[in-house]
Amino acid sequence: MTSPSPTAGTAAARGKGLLLTFVCIGIFMVYLDSTIVNVALPEIQSDLSTDMTQLQWVIDAYALVVACLLLTAGTLGDIFGRKRIFLSGLAGFLAASALCALASTYEFLLVARVLQGAAGSIMIPVSLALVSTTFPEPAARARAIGIWAGIGGLALAAGPVLGGVLVDAFGWQAIFWVNLPFGLIALAVLVAKLPESKAPTRRRADMLGQVLFIVAIASLVYGLIEASAQGWSDPVILGSFAVAAVALIAFVAWELRQSDPMLPMNLFRSPVLVVAGAVNFLGLFGLYGSIFLLTFYLQQINGLSTTETGVRFLALNVSIMVFSYAASVIAAKFGPKLPILVGSVASALGLLELAQLAPGSGFGSYWWAMALLGAGVSLVGAPATVALLSSVRPEQAGTASGVSNTFRQVGSVFGVALTGTLLIQHLGDAVPGTLRDIGMDAAARGRTVEAISAGDLGAIDALPDGIRGTVRDAVAPIFTDGLQIGFTVAAVGTLVGGLFALLVLPGRKKPAAAAPAPAAAPRATSDAASG
Repeated sequence: MTSPSPTAGTAAARGKGLLLTFVCIGIFMVYLDSTIVNVALPEIQSDLSTDMTQLQWVIDAYALVVACLLLTAGTLGDIFGRKRIFLSGLAGFLAASALCALASTYEFLLVARVLQGAAGSIMIPVSLALVSTTFPEPAARARAIGIWAGIGGLALAAGPVLGGVLVDAFGWQAIFWVNLPFGLIALAVLVAKLPESKAPTRRRADMLGQVLFIVAIASLVYGLIEASAQGWSDPVILGSFAVAAVALIAFVAWELRQSDPMLPMNLFRSPVLVVAGAVNFLGLFGLYGSIFLLTFYLQQINGLSTTETGVRFLALNVSIMVFSYAASVIAAKFGPKLPILVGSVASALGLLELAQLAPGSGFGSYWWAMALLGAGVSLVGAPATVALLSSVRPEQAGTASGVSNTFRQVGSVFGVALTGTLLIQHLGDAVPGTLRDIGMDAAARGRTVEAISAGDLGAIDALPDGIRGTVRDAVAPIFTDGLQIGFTVAAVGTLVGGLFALLVLPGRKKPAAAAPAPAAAPRATSDAASG
């Protein structure tokens, strides 16, 4: 029997490397669009005449759909073919990106962001399955998954800086147009070269469970975001919370009856899994809530450009990249409890320091707090995922990984929803009284108060020169007081997560139990990076 020539082996390796490259380009775009939009929010607000509640939806519509569809997306790839589903998701993502760039109204942009999120949710789990089947050898697979995992961290770091440059140079639409040239090349290569694969055993999509899950999460997020405008006691808001509760109960009851459920309820019998999921949720809650608040502080209070804003976010994002890898190594050696405790305290300290921001605070006074938050989130995220994966049987690792990602995505949705709502509520309470004695006619004062109370600080720029500075000086401290509320709530959440970890999670691993940890680390790193 003739053995394969070295040349043939090298060509095969190059072919696999090419496939990995273009699969990762697709995933890079999905993760990029979870961060690149933040620095463009003030420009979108000005161009499409939106308030802060609507901007919350621009961020959360994308993350919400990704969070709700992640668990089903992998199943669709197993049933219909991973190549077919991944390419459908990539094509849909590119089409939705074009629609986002063409949006001339807030409503159009919101629908396009929903479509973007739906397409992106398909690509994330299916891409990992494609990488695993393309690289069947354990060593090569581990290296490939490590590359796949690092893409999320790279996108997270690149998003604010790339977004800032694009918005300053070409306008906010460019953050969506940039996906098309790279995505179309990836699509063409993968159509021609990527082999098809399916799961060896037949699976069934749990469609009713998926619908119930979407209704539960979407209703809860709707109530949290819209409560700032309509009031917490408004019948519509109370009704949305009631619908969320009923849908969640129905979802759990349905899942308990299924032989192949979307979310196996028996996983939640493990207190380690529950706590690890909660820690992931709370970590991403604080991170994404902070990114949302800081964007408005840096641009609308401190008057920075989008590029200057993106550069300042490097303190946060580079810290996340560095500590995401370190956290997996630490968790493998010492167990998850220690890094989670240290990370929770570090995150809380960073958030509490950011709560001290005042109008005009210089970068030197808060860069280290952003870096501390990034380090803390990473020290929490990867070890929590390692603990979660270690708490289930090997054959449940894929589902458990999906659960981990879902916790993290839902945490990011809730972070933007609640911190933004707290800020808007504070503005609505404080702005009318503050502007009451400023000299302007009643109609102009009413319009200005209404706009600023809804989070639209761009309304100040439309005022006459004589009072513009006075209004800005009066509103800026109110805005930073509102930031303090959001940052403080996020800090308390991270400390609660650390307390749960202290009480429930295992400590340092015994030598006999330490072996599985490195195998879980690549996936854990990907979870951390995708945050």
